[in-house]
Amino acid sequence: MLERFHVPKADQVRVSESALRRCVTEVFVACGVPADAAASGADVLVTADLRGVESHGVSNMMRVYVSWFQSGELNPNPAATMLGETPGSAAFDGDRGLGILQGTKAMQLAIDKAHDTGVGVVTMRNSGHLGAVGYFAMQAAKQEMIGVCMTAMSKLVLPTFGAEPRIGTNPISIAAPAKTEPFFLYDAATSTIAGNKIGLARRVGANVEPGWIAEASGTPIMDVRPVPLGEMYGLGGYSLLPLGGTREQGSHKGFGLGLMVEMLTTMLSGGTPSMLQDQHPLARHHFAAYNIAAFCDPDEFKETMDATLRTLVATPTAPGHARVVYPGLPEHETEIERRANGIPLHREVIDWFNSCTDSFGLNGIETV
Repeated sequence: MLERFHVPKADQVRVSESALRRCVTEVFVACGVPADAAASGADVLVTADLRGVESHGVSNMMRVYVSWFQSGELNPNPAATMLGETPGSAAFDGDRGLGILQGTKAMQLAIDKAHDTGVGVVTMRNSGHLGAVGYFAMQAAKQEMIGVCMTAMSKLVLPTFGAEPRIGTNPISIAAPAKTEPFFLYDAATSTIAGNKIGLARRVGANVEPGWIAEASGTPIMDVRPVPLGEMYGLGGYSLLPLGGTREQGSHKGFGLGLMVEMLTTMLSGGTPSMLQDQHPLARHHFAAYNIAAFCDPDEFKETMDATLRTLVATPTAPGHARVVYPGLPEHETEIERRANGIPLHREVIDWFNSCTDSFGLNGIETV
């Protein structure tokens, strides 16, 4: 994640991984989530923070999830319904459950099917926010498979040349194991910037860059300016642009990728795209696992991955840059540091947690 989104040192409060897991799990349980699902959801969020993906960790998302449970928008104890199944696929209705609490089981089913058929795909509609989709792709990679996960969300992103949002940030992730090198993990929105990063930017006082957002008219903003005023997770009347920003820089490619995600999540699950819904829509997800052993020798695959990743890191650098990295390497290094020294949270986030736990009669969050 870009340095601008990190918590300034003056505002950092370090929290241990175990303390954060405990607090998040207890808050989920207080919202009516069963204990096993609460622990699973806490792992999704805390893993994001451990790996430096604060936009999808506890700082931004926990308060949103709590508000959705308290308002009744999400069901804390859903009964997901299987809509159809074959040896290599399954489709579910999520019964308004929170995606981060449902995704682990959905991906594991895809993995189990991939063991039997070579490839397993599971879709889910009528579900809540999925968090960092890379978490679920990594779930497959840790079991000797290539994992793919994507999700379609509320309409925040303009189509190229459009003046009204039509699709979500619709992130795509893919993860693959290596033999000795840190796993490859690509996890990115198909918009120029993830919507959650606007909230982070407001909290830490960062600017938005050219090509990230557009005026209400749909005109791309091509200068540096402060984050638009508004609620923490709103866009202040602006819209996000597809990956690329402008047509000249390839926004049609980001827009096409976002639509691809819509088809593989929404249409394939029998859901309705956000652009065709008047109310705040729930999300639609896609989980896929490719059993490497069904295609080639897993050891050879991982050895080739090692050679590829090492070659990338050994690439000569352009002036002003210290090294070349591949997707997943910086996050791996951040995880090592944060497991040892604690996770840096903003003081405002600590205050929110303490207020939240107090309202539930729970112990506050412990700091390092």
